[in-house]
Amino acid sequence: MASGDVKLIGAWASPFVLRARVALNIKAIDYQFIQEQLGAKSQLLLESNPVYKKIPVLIHEDKPICESLIIVQYIDEAWSSGPSILPTDPYDRTVARFWAAYIDDKWFPAMKGLPTAKGDEERKALLEQLGQGLTHMEEVYVKSSQGKAFFGGDKIGLLDIAFGSFLGWLRVTEKLDGVKLLDKVKTPGLVKWSESFCSSPAVKDVLPETDKLAEFAKIVRAKLRGSS
Repeated sequence: MASGDVKLIGAWASPFVLRARVALNIKAIDYQFIQEQLGAKSQLLLESNPVYKKIPVLIHEDKPICESLIIVQYIDEAWSSGPSILPTDPYDRTVARFWAAYIDDKWFPAMKGLPTAKGDEERKALLEQLGQGLTHMEEVYVKSSQGKAFFGGDKIGLLDIAFGSFLGWLRVTEKLDGVKLLDKVKTPGLVKWSESFCSSPAVKDVLPETDKLAEFAKIVRAKLRGSS
């Protein structure tokens, strides 16, 4: 498909935008990547997502689709001839959606809040929440992968994309905050899975480099601390 038919409004550093990019790559869809600038919202973004006014937005044949997990599911359904992203079994599909929502609603906010934690107690609580979340995801991976490379089995699925999109930021958190989150002893399955995910052809060319992302994170953290 010509890239003019598909546009993605986003930013290179956004884990939510990364989800859409990986899904498009899995389906081998050509697209135009329209990058937003930090601290600014383009007219196209505001017109395409007037409710939330945030990235990512997928524009397919002039129709906007918003919210990262919804975009991934739309891509899976709109280009059904490509490899499936969502599980075919209704129960497995529900489980994947449940844990994808957990990642966004419970796990990621703890990682996001760590840089601006006020005092040791808040920092400790957030680290415990992060660790507990990784323990949950280790258990889910062991059960759902059935010994294969991904949460989705032999191939990347919805939960791989939902969780894997944060691997770059997880590495940055480890680097800047001096913590170890993915551990070969505590989460051996996730360590192995992360290597498989990051080396996938659908991922490796769009996953931000850790050092570049860390420099960007320093800028973002400075802004957040300045406004708090």
